[in-house]
Amino acid sequence: MDNSKLKELVRNNFTDYLNLHKHRKTPERYAILEHIYAKKGHFDMDSLYNSMQESAFRVSRATLYNTIELLLDCGLVVKHQFGANVSQYERAYGNDNHDHLICLSCGDVKEYKNSNLFTPAQQKKLQRFKISYYSMYIYGICNKCIRAKKAEEKKNNKITESKNTRNKKK
Repeated sequence: MDNSKLKELVRNNFTDYLNLHKHRKTPERYAILEHIYAKKGHFDMDSLYNSMQESAFRVSRATLYNTIELLLDCGLVVKHQFGANVSQYERAYGNDNHDHLICLSCGDVKEYKNSNLFTPAQQKKLQRFKISYYSMYIYGICNKCIRAKKAEEKKNNKITESKNTRNKKK
């Protein structure tokens, strides 16, 4: 689906949701929706607020938080809690299926595109279920943190060896 059709689809879905639940259709709400769907990837509320402040359409934090709740409720935004205290969000439509690699040490989150997670046997079981989107969380330690931990251990071993050598000389 091209980007203009995607934006039209999510705008129509949002309008239907707002009408159904008797919410106001404000320019700020649509600006937030368009801003989210203008780019891919994760965002937190602070980064969204800051990028909205840099755009031509500024909104208050209260409007941003209230609109995110509406977008979550109508299924246009997905909320992730990757283990840190800060929630991450991403658009629900127009994403490729992907996995999230989450470092338990530094909290860094990387997306990993996986062409097909399901084996042929699993695909057969899923024939009566139309998958719209999936996401998987994979927790572990990133290479940067592994290297830092090894360097720290090496440093500590040298300090311990140095102390042991000094103690033996006494």
